[in-house]
Amino acid sequence: MRCSFVDRDQYGRLVGNCNRADGQSIQKWLVEQGLALDWPRYLNGAFAAEQVSAKAAHRGVWQGRFDQPWDWRDANADKVETVSEQSPGIGLLGGCSIKGNISAKGERIYHVPGQKYYSQTRISQVSGERWFCSEAEAQAAGWRKARR
Repeated sequence: MRCSFVDRDQYGRLVGNCNRADGQSIQKWLVEQGLALDWPRYLNGAFAAEQVSAKAAHRGVWQGRFDQPWDWRDANADKVETVSEQSPGIGLLGGCSIKGNISAKGERIYHVPGQKYYSQTRISQVSGERWFCSEAEAQAAGWRKARR
């Protein structure tokens, strides 16, 4: 398999293209199976035909009623912030909500929900940053709590 990354999204996740060893696109296959979407923001319709086919055949997410995530977020914008504040672990790696960040000086600092810069802090696992499930876990790994 070979992947090439072209961007990072607003959460710091890599955005790119992956092909199997035989050159076949993994993204195309996922969209054909109804397991992924032709995301307009990054794909510009590259897999629109495959998505139409999956939807018509009721494959994957198209087996029942389905709202595309960007449409759901637009329709529920007033609820999204409330959900993340009440349940900080939702959508995070393994449900863990403590962000282990490495500063420009190389300091290992963790941020807990509610701290001043928590929402602005992005985690890059490629750079050695990580998520923790408890402050005790972060401290045992040698990280210190952010001062603010």
